[in-house]
Amino acid sequence: MAHKTDIAVLLPCYNEAAAIAEVIGAFRAALPDARIYVYDNNSTDATAQIARTAGAAVRKEPLQGKGNVVRRMFADIEADVYVMADGDSTYEPAAATRMISLLLDEQLDMVVGARFAAADDAYRRGHRLGNRLLTAAVANLFGKRFSDMLSGYRAFSRRFVKSFPAMSDGFEIETELTIHALELRLPVAEITAPYKMRGAGSTSKLQTYVDGLRILRLIVVLYKNERPFQFFSAVAAALLLCALALGIPIIVTFIKTGLVPRQPTAILATGLVLLSGLNFIAGMILDTVARGRREVRRLAYLAIRPPQA
Repeated sequence: MAHKTDIAVLLPCYNEAAAIAEVIGAFRAALPDARIYVYDNNSTDATAQIARTAGAAVRKEPLQGKGNVVRRMFADIEADVYVMADGDSTYEPAAATRMISLLLDEQLDMVVGARFAAADDAYRRGHRLGNRLLTAAVANLFGKRFSDMLSGYRAFSRRFVKSFPAMSDGFEIETELTIHALELRLPVAEITAPYKMRGAGSTSKLQTYVDGLRILRLIVVLYKNERPFQFFSAVAAALLLCALALGIPIIVTFIKTGLVPRQPTAILATGLVLLSGLNFIAGMILDTVARGRREVRRLAYLAIRPPQA
C-alpha cells in the first residue's frame, strides 16, 4: 500500500486580515489534502478570526518576530512535508505542487521558491538590491546554491524541520535556514515562483535597512560560528599587518642606531603581534568545537527518516 504524504502548510501572519482568506482558499485549491495552519503573531486586526472562518487551524505565538513564529511552527506541527509561505498573498500557491513534487521525487530536504516579479511594482527595488547583495555574501562565504536566499516560500522535509535549531527572532530566519542547509550539505533545490503585488490593505513588515543590517550581522555571526578558523585567521592577519606597519620602521631604526626612539609604538606593535597569535590559536581551537557541533547536528538529522514519495 502506497504511503500517503502528510502535508502541512504553515502561514506566519501579522495583520493580514485583508489577504488571509484568499491565501487559505488558494492553498486549499492547490493542495486539497494538506492541513493549513495560520500562526497569528499578535495581530491587532481580525486575521485570526477570518483564518478560522476560512477553515485553517489557528495557533498563536506571543513572541513578536517571524523567527519566533517559525521556531514555534516547526516545534508544534508533525508532518511529512512542510510548505511555508507568508500570509500576504504575494506567493503563488500553485507553485507549491511543483516544490513538493521536486522535494519527494529527488529526495530533497528543502526547495526554495526563488521570486520573480509578476508585476513591475511587486518586488521593490530596494528589497531586490539588498537581496542580491546579501545572497552574494552568503554565496561567497558558504557556497553558491541559491539565487534568492531571502525567499519566504519554501518546502521542507520532516528531516530538515525537526533538526533545524531556529535561533533567529525576526526576518533573518531565512538566512539561518539557508546557511543551515549549506553547512550540513543537505540536498536542496530551487525553482522560480511568481511574486505578486500585495492586496489592498496589506503592507510589508520588512524594514529595509534595519532588517538588512540584522541579516548582515547574522551572516557575520554564523560565519564566525561555522568557520571560526577562517574568521579568526583573517582577524589575526589584519592585526599582524598593523603590527608590521608600526614595527618595521622601529626595527630598521634599531638596526641602524641601536636605539628604540618610539617605545609606546614598539609596545603597541608587540601587543598586536601577541593578539594576532592569540586569535590564530583561538581559531584552531574553535574550529575543532565547530566541527563537533556540526557532527552532532548531522547525527540529529540522520536520526529522522527521509521523505517518502
